Amino acid sequence: MPFGWRCGPATDAGAVVLTTTDTGPLQLTVQVHDAPPAPETGGEWEPAEEISLHVDLPALCLATLEQGDILDAWPEDEPPLHLPPSTDGDDWVRMRLYCHADDPEPGIGDHGERHLIQLWRAPRTPPVHPDITDADRQARADYASDMATPVEDYTTTYTDTHPGEQD
Repeated sequence: MPFGWRCGPATDAGAVVLTTTDTGPLQLTVQVHDAPPAPETGGEWEPAEEISLHVDLPALCLATLEQGDILDAWPEDEPPLHLPPSTDGDDWVRMRLYCHADDPEPGIGDHGERHLIQLWRAPRTPPVHPDITDADRQARADYASDMATPVEDYTTTYTDTHPGEQD
């Protein structure tokens, strides 16, 4: 959730990229630019999203979320990416996010998923999200319906057929 947007929960200082792949490989490319890069054209990406992030450190932090844990995901053999200093004292960075999955159905395994994150210094501006399609709206409704199923519907009661015996 939300279907149709890949930039999930975001604060002024961080954003969560929602993936299709539950458990499996995906490719993540991070680029730091001195100015806004030209938009990626062609059909290889879903429509881009953009948000502004407040940056108070010169280094980029990348982490993964696993069942409530936040793990450092930056490759140990790679140096950190440094954002160019602001020329006007503004501590805002613009993030553009592109995504693609060969198999858009959420799940386990290789979905041919890749993400491109582009960052550059820019004043704070409102977010840009692609239009939500009818298919996205239906996927959101299906997800909400699945999540509304009470836990009791998934429980089973077993009768003890061997009284007095211990397992």
